[in-house]
Parts: sequence; structure tokens; C-alpha cells
Amino acid sequence: MLSVKNIISNPEKIVESLKVKNFKAEKIVEKIVELDVSKRNLQKQIEDLRSEQNNAAKSIGKLMAEGKKDDAESAKQKSTEIKDQIKILEAEFLPIDSELEKLVLELPNLPHESVPKGKSADDNLEIRTGGQIPKLPENKLPHWDLAKKYNLIDFDLGNKITGSGFPVYVDKGARLQRALITYFLDKGREAGFTEYMPPLMVNTDTAYATGQLPDKEGQMYHMEKDGFYMIPTAEVPLTNIYRDVILEEVQLPIKLTGYTPCFRREAGAYGKDVRGLNRLHQFDKVEIVSIEKPENSYKMLDEMVSYVESLIKSLGLPYRILRLCGGDLSFTSALTYDFEVFSAGQDRWLEVSSVSNFETFQSNRLKLRYKVKGEKQKELVHTLNGSALALPRILAALLENNQTENGIKIPDVLVPYLGFDVIS
Repeated sequence: MLSVKNIISNPEKIVESLKVKNFKAEKIVEKIVELDVSKRNLQKQIEDLRSEQNNAAKSIGKLMAEGKKDDAESAKQKSTEIKDQIKILEAEFLPIDSELEKLVLELPNLPHESVPKGKSADDNLEIRTGGQIPKLPENKLPHWDLAKKYNLIDFDLGNKITGSGFPVYVDKGARLQRALITYFLDKGREAGFTEYMPPLMVNTDTAYATGQLPDKEGQMYHMEKDGFYMIPTAEVPLTNIYRDVILEEVQLPIKLTGYTPCFRREAGAYGKDVRGLNRLHQFDKVEIVSIEKPENSYKMLDEMVSYVESLIKSLGLPYRILRLCGGDLSFTSALTYDFEVFSAGQDRWLEVSSVSNFETFQSNRLKLRYKVKGEKQKELVHTLNGSALALPRILAALLENNQTENGIKIPDVLVPYLGFDVIS
């Protein structure tokens, strides 16, 4: 969430900056400025009246002690009148304050200065590539056919039990899924991330704090009776561990990781992009979250990008890293790097991770600050997160890229977790 103070101090800059995200902020910012003036005027009137009321209340006892009963009664009457005036002004203040907060929540995060302009994923900037695209035989298969051939994933059974986008992993497919999760968690701990196993449902406050609400309300599964939301990513509960917390500077940076299933409606998705594991309503993901001082957060972002890159390299997958343009940047992010792996059975790139810096956008909502060493003030931290990694498309690329006439070869780093090196 942007702060009202920053919006009011330079509204033109806010409007221009959000144009990079193709977000039209003029009317919202104008209304925020207008409401802030009204709010401040009412605040001053209320404060002045409270001061006058306090003075009147103090004078009552003095007048009574001096035997001036009539004057004391007049002071009491005045105090009552002032109290009534304050109630009237407070009744005006509350809806203005509520509308102001609502409008601020509608504004996305400001993009970092390095974010390229653009309208869609076609305008993202390729930073670097790695790995070799494998040469497969002419009779190569996409992962959904490989999954059926080797009895790894049953998409029809998932559709029967729940619906489209809820696959059932079978035998070696389930074991491979579990091996990837454990491998990613082990590597995360080695890199200094503390492992958590958070809840899979969160309340409204939690969803607002990390920016899923109101931006992604339609994408989340909502249990209306309980007021809970199924998590779209472990980022939500992991980051909220530190909601309403004041940290000591010595505690920073804080690095967390966790595995969870993730749940997304993915409304409107259709076509080849949703075939097989390409787009699911329930999928597994290992997430990494960092909480850092503002001056160090972009160094931390680079470290997280390098870490995710190392995971993909270790699996032997060809990849590319993209810096997202303004039009493809999320509501909450200031800067995001996407990772895509090449899936040779489909001849296409698949997104497997996003690593983002949210700067103070989430911490402002979270009320997450830290005490600056040797100073009295408390500062907002920067929050960052990334997929490390999302499993469905990683699994799709592993199956497709490693298919041979004798079966599917398992990456060396996963063999100790599985006890076999080929699916045949």
C-alpha cells in the first residue's frame, strides 16, 4: 500500500510512475488529495474543540472552589455543547477516512526505475539464458502423453474426483513430485532460509496485508461462511508471520521458505496454455520470502534470482530470465524477474518462477517495521519473495526434455531422493 503522505507530497510523480504499469491513477489521486484536505480540516477542528473542552472542564472545578456556581454551570453547559459538536464532526470524519483508505488500496505499487515500459509479456526484457535445448526424436511426446504412457499422472481421474485442473499423481509420478519438493526445501535450508509449514487457508486481514485483496479477489477460492481464502501462494501466510511486528535491526535479513499446495481459479484460461500441467487450479510450490532493510533489498533480490537460477541449472533445464515490463508487472511488485524453462515436447517456454521486490508496499499494509540501531525512529522494511520452485511446469519440462527411447532419465540431483535413475 502506498502511503498517503507520499501521494500527497508528490501526486504528479505518482500518476506518471503508474503510467509505466498502464494504470490510470489521475482521478484516484485527485480524490485522495481532496479527501486528505477535508480529513485534515476536520482533524484540526476536532482537536481545537477537544482542547477547548479540556479547558472548560478544568475551569469547572476551579469555579466551584471559588463559590461561583452560576459560572460553573455555564462552563458545564459549554462543555456539553462542545462534546456534541465533536460528535457531529467525528460522524463526518469517519466516512471520509474510510473512503480515503479504500482509494489508497486501489493504487498499485510504484514500479522501480529499471522496469521497462510495455503493455504485455511480449515486451518483457530478456536478461540472460542458460542451458542447452535438447534434441529429441521426431516421435517426441508432450508431458501429458508421457504421463499416460508411464502411468505418472492421471488427469481424467482428477477430473472425475474434483474437476479440470486437479491432477492425480500416481506411483513414480507421485514420488517424483515428492522428491522435487524435498530437494527444493533442502536447498533452501542450505541457503539460509528457515523452513515453515503454514496454514493453507487465511483470513481477510492476511489476504489484504500482502495485496491479494482487493486485487485478486476473483482468483482466490473463498469460504464465505468462515471468511477464509485458500492460499494462492505460500507468500501470503509466510509474509504475514511478521504482520504487526516491530523488528530489531540485528534480526535482518529474515529468510523464510515453505512448501504448500496452492489454489487458483485461473478464470478465463483456455486453449493449449491449460493442457496437462501447464495451468492448474491446485499445484505444489516451494516459496522463498525475504524481509530486509531498504538499502539492502535490491542486493537481496539479486541473491534470490541467483539462487533460483542455481536450482534450475542443477536440474539441467534450459532457461531464460526476463525482467517484466510495466504492463506485465503485478499489482504489488516494484520489480519482478520471471524464469522460464524450455519444454522441448511442446516447443515452448513455460514460466516456473517469479522473483519480486515489493519494497514497502506490503510492509505498510502489514505494519511491519524495524528499529534503526541507535535511533528512535522505526522504519518500514522491504519484503521480497520468489517461487523456488513451482512444480507443475518444472515437472512438465523434466519429463519432456529427458525422454529417450528407453524411458525418462532422472536428473542426477534427484536420484538420491528416488532410488532410481530412469522411469521406464
